[in-house]
Amino acid sequence: MDQTDSTSAATAPTPTDTIEFGGLHIAFDDRVLRPRAWTIAQSEWAAELLEDAADGPVLELFAGVGHIGLAGLTGSDRDLVLVDLNPVACVLARQNVDAAGLAARVEVREGRIDDVLEDTETFPLIIADPPWVPSAGIHEFPEDPHIAIDGGSDGLDLARTACQVIDRHLEPGGSAIVQLGSVEQAETIGEHLVNVLGSDIRVVETRQYDRGVLARLTR
Repeated sequence: MDQTDSTSAATAPTPTDTIEFGGLHIAFDDRVLRPRAWTIAQSEWAAELLEDAADGPVLELFAGVGHIGLAGLTGSDRDLVLVDLNPVACVLARQNVDAAGLAARVEVREGRIDDVLEDTETFPLIIADPPWVPSAGIHEFPEDPHIAIDGGSDGLDLARTACQVIDRHLEPGGSAIVQLGSVEQAETIGEHLVNVLGSDIRVVETRQYDRGVLARLTR
């Protein structure tokens, strides 16, 4: 598909649904991952950490339609950068930013998470929602677009890429909240940070929910 076709596919009218998420009305459709109710816990944890975080904008990687990052700004005057590769998700994210009245403070960047950030950009808080389903298991979720859930052979290919980006762009003293599928995946990511990346970032807390886990990384 050429760029023109891709752009047309992203902007073409399609039936759109909305869901209430953290007090916001979030638009999505069947070309993107439906917002999961449990992930409001990630927004709430982000909002909690922002109370004591250093000044600066928030970054969300694999942002989808933007609901987690937008809800995490509740009570904050921070700027937010949303990043996603899927052009459809980015179109819907911009709609959700506008609907929330946050266009002046939120930027949506379309592209690979390791391509769209400047080397000098740093963030006191990073939210990351990488696909974490192993490729062999994506058939168990036929309603979900593969681009949104396929995490490679062990489910962690894109989570490892997220760790590289976090390592480059997380400020000293900052935190990242990463969504994963299991405590075991969180432990594997912690080992990857230390043993492969040689990073000073550590997994310091993991919270488990019915549909996944959240891991807090700190520098």
